[in-house]
Amino acid sequence: MKKLTLFSLFLAAVVIILGAYTRLTDAGLGCPDWPGCYGNLTVPLSEDKVAAANAAYPERPVEAFKAWNEMIHRYFAGTLGLCVLAIAIMAVRQRKTGTPLKLPLILLALIIFQAALGMWTVTLNLLPVVVMGHLLGGFSVLSCLFILYLRLRRRDTSNNEVAEEHSASAHSAWQKLRFLAFVGIAVVVTQIALGGWTSANYAALACTEMPVCESGWQQRLDFAGAYSVPDADNYEFGAHDYDERVTMHIMHRAGALVTFFYVLALGIGVLVSRATSVAQKRISLFMLGSLVVQVALGISNIVFMLPLAVAVMHNAVAAVLLLSLLNLVFSFVVSAPSKVKRAHDATSPSRYTLSGAAMPAASFSSHSLTKAPGGFHG
Repeated sequence: MKKLTLFSLFLAAVVIILGAYTRLTDAGLGCPDWPGCYGNLTVPLSEDKVAAANAAYPERPVEAFKAWNEMIHRYFAGTLGLCVLAIAIMAVRQRKTGTPLKLPLILLALIIFQAALGMWTVTLNLLPVVVMGHLLGGFSVLSCLFILYLRLRRRDTSNNEVAEEHSASAHSAWQKLRFLAFVGIAVVVTQIALGGWTSANYAALACTEMPVCESGWQQRLDFAGAYSVPDADNYEFGAHDYDERVTMHIMHRAGALVTFFYVLALGIGVLVSRATSVAQKRISLFMLGSLVVQVALGISNIVFMLPLAVAVMHNAVAAVLLLSLLNLVFSFVVSAPSKVKRAHDATSPSRYTLSGAAMPAASFSSHSLTKAPGGFHG
């Protein structure tokens, strides 16, 4: 099951990248029906099939390149759905052996909802709310698969774990970093949602100057319009006016600044803290590296006018950044240290307590606490 989960994790990442590529090549409606393409399991290529497809959908004539982009995305997404179904079945069968059950079932429900969102994306003509929901759903599937893999790997190695001991002050610092890591998840997810809304409304190039936007952007702000859904028969290429798109773009840039400084502070905090393990420091270094790459890609999108490869990588690295934060949070959850404190006993002043149990001071000292590979086991 662990190997299948790992395969599904990589497959989910491929699906997210293909989804971004499909969206950025304006191929979201490359096949105007669902789940097939012009009533076929593959893209119609023969003259007869193309003629029949054009007759059935005169408003959307066959464009083979866009249609193949859409169908390849669907093929991979369908394969991912089958893998998640297999994981859920295995989890039910192995539920008495300590295999996680709730998370695989949640994943199965999530993948079914994702399929519905994929259908609505087409049938509702790229309605921005649905497109953004489909994007967030993809990230949710990826995140759940990652957490499931971490849990399965930890289950296989949990017998080798040793609880780490912290002083009272170090324990307090550790708890604060754990809370900040949880908040970091919310910050990154919010920024991904802002980016998804900007992309779904074709506002990525609403501002082409740095650091904020073209002159006079302050007078163009329209938050109510930017985060509403105007009436339209088709949302391809966007239905919002320029001021509303500028607002979306500026909010995404503002969110990027908040995310950058927050994740930077969190990563540095983990690196310099004595309460964190070597594994957690390594995760933070990787997280900070992903953050720098993501910011560079975001700036490149503006400077080079949204190159396709850079824009796709911007989506991919956003997923990597989110997973690195989830990795850090998971390491905090599974490596809760024991709190070591001085016992105020008049008859035994040299005794310490470890999680409420008295132990002789000779068994350890504040300079020779048992070290464990803490952090991210399994």
